[in-house]
Amino acid sequence: MKPSIPKGTRDFGPVEMARRNYIFSTIRSVFALYGFSQIETPAMENLSTLMGKYGEEGDKLLFKILNSGDFLRGIDPELLSGAESQKLVSKICEKGLRYDLTVPFARFVVQHRNELQMPFKRFQIQPVWRADRPQKGRYREFYQCDADIVGSDSLINEIELIELVDEVFARLGINIIIKLNNRKVLSGIAELIGEPDKLTDITVAIDKIDKIGMENVKEELRGRGLPEQAIAALEPILAISGTTDERLSRLGTLLQASETGTLGVKELKEVIDGVKALGLRAELDLDVSLARGLNYYTGTIIEVKARDVAIGSITGGGRYDNLTGVFGMPGLSGVGISFGADRIYDVLNTLDLYPAESASATQIMFVNFGEAEAAASMRMLKTMRQAGIRGEIYPDAAKMKKQMGRADALNIPFVAIVGESEMQQGCLTLKNMATGQQQLVSPDEAIAIINESTRE
Repeated sequence: MKPSIPKGTRDFGPVEMARRNYIFSTIRSVFALYGFSQIETPAMENLSTLMGKYGEEGDKLLFKILNSGDFLRGIDPELLSGAESQKLVSKICEKGLRYDLTVPFARFVVQHRNELQMPFKRFQIQPVWRADRPQKGRYREFYQCDADIVGSDSLINEIELIELVDEVFARLGINIIIKLNNRKVLSGIAELIGEPDKLTDITVAIDKIDKIGMENVKEELRGRGLPEQAIAALEPILAISGTTDERLSRLGTLLQASETGTLGVKELKEVIDGVKALGLRAELDLDVSLARGLNYYTGTIIEVKARDVAIGSITGGGRYDNLTGVFGMPGLSGVGISFGADRIYDVLNTLDLYPAESASATQIMFVNFGEAEAAASMRMLKTMRQAGIRGEIYPDAAKMKKQMGRADALNIPFVAIVGESEMQQGCLTLKNMATGQQQLVSPDEAIAIINESTRE
C-alpha cells in the first residue's frame, strides 16, 4: 500500500521550503525591527495547561496524547463501557499538542517570571495543531508566527502591533484590510440588549456573520436562547455603516449608557487615531461583529484579511489582560498578534508574489568532467562559497546533457564549466542559463557577475 500522511497535513519540498523560509525570514526580520526576542516552547503541554483556555469550541479541537505504557491500567471497567468519553480522556491523557502559541507563552511567563524584564516582548515561530475539519486554508498542523508584549497596559502596544502587521504585508506585497474591534464594546452591546450573561453565546454567533450571513446568525442566537427583542436590538448595531470615524461616533452614542462599552469605544478611538497619525498602507476597518470566538480577549481585537484572495483570516490577535491569571499570576496585561504562515503561503502562491531568487537555493553548479577537473572546480567553488555564493558541484562525471538537465530542473541560474584549458588559465566558463551566454572569467569575476544578477 502506498504511504500517505494524515488529512490536514502537508509535505513541503525544496521549492516550497524556500518559499516558506522567505515568509518566515520576512516576518522574523520585522519582529526584530520592532524589538521582539525569540523563544520556543514544547510541542506538547500538560492538558491542565490547555483545557478551558479556548472556550468550549476550542477544547473540542485539542489533540490529546495517550499516556505512555499501559494507559488503561487501573481504569474503572464501567468508565470503559460507558459513553462518557470526556471522563475517560481525563484519565488516559495527561498531555496534548498545543492549539496555539499564546497559552503556552502565558505558561512560560508565569513559570519564568523572575527571569524576565517587564514589559517582555517575545516572538515565537512554531507549529500548532487543531483537530479541525480540513478544508481550503484550514489545516490540522500549521505554523504560527506570534509577537506578544506582556507587562504593559499602554495602547501604544496595540498601535505598534498594527504598524508591525502593516510592515510585514507591505514587504510581502499582499494588499490587506485590518479589522478592529474591542471586547469591551461587545460586552457593552450584550448589556445594551439586556443579555450581559450571554456574551460568549452572542460573540460566537456574530463572529460568523461574514461566513453565514445575518439571518443564519439570528437563527443561531435563537438556538442559544436569546429572546426575539434582544436579537432585534442587536441587528441595528451590527448594521452600523459609514466611515470609520462615523461608525465610532454612532457606536459611542449607542453605548453611552454602558460604562464598559464607552471605555471600549474610547480605547478603539485611541488606537485608530494613533495609527492614523503614523500613517498606514493597509485599510483600517472598524467591525463590531469581530469577536474571533476566543474567550481570553478583554480589549482590542485585531483580524487581517487579504483583499485579493478569498481565504480566511491571515493574521489575528488582541489584548488578553487576564490570561496569566489562570496560572496564578493575576494583573499582568498582554497583547499579541499571530501570523498564519500557511494561509500567507497560500495567498503568495495564488498571487505569485515570490521573488525569483526564493525558488532556487543554488546560484551556481559546477559541471564534473573527471577527477582532475573536479578537484580544480572544488577549489574555485570553495572561493565562491567564502564570498557567500551558494554553489554545488555535480558529484559524478556523467554525460553533459544529464548534468545540464539537473541545473535546468532546479532553476540554477549559472553553470560553471572547468575543462583542461580553463584549468591551465585558472578560470572557468560561466554559462547564464537564462540567456545561454557563455564567457571565460576568473572566480572573482564570476562572483561579481552572480552578485550583480541577484541585485537586478
